[in-house]
Amino acid sequence: MASSRQTDPVTELLSRAKTIAVVGLSDSPMRASHGVSAYMQSHGYRIVPVNPQIEFCLGERAYASLLEVPEKIDIVNIFRRPQFVQEIVDQAIQLKVPAIWMQEGVIHERAAEKARQTGIFVVMDRCILKDHRARFR
Repeated sequence: MASSRQTDPVTELLSRAKTIAVVGLSDSPMRASHGVSAYMQSHGYRIVPVNPQIEFCLGERAYASLLEVPEKIDIVNIFRRPQFVQEIVDQAIQLKVPAIWMQEGVIHERAAEKARQTGIFVVMDRCILKDHRARFR
């Protein structure tokens, strides 16, 4: 059992991260990406929408790809089907983003391993909202 002084890597990541680029963020409040991002935004994170289909979401300008985001990204949160993950991970590697988070149901072992090989912290097939809520109630 870990002492209270030790934290797990996910707690450390969520504690130090400030900016989350959400790839696949929908401007529809009915979509999980929107609800999860609104929750994270309400807990102090800056959300950067990455979706070529929208101009704005949650009061923030949207970008067509990660490579267009003009600021430092702490976490890339992926809400895209697995077949799109490799390209997103390649962009995150190019930008030297410290962490990639693949939401529940988003699984791409090869892309995750490639990211880890470059020193990127990877969380796969987990919901960032659920992990945040479990740690920071």
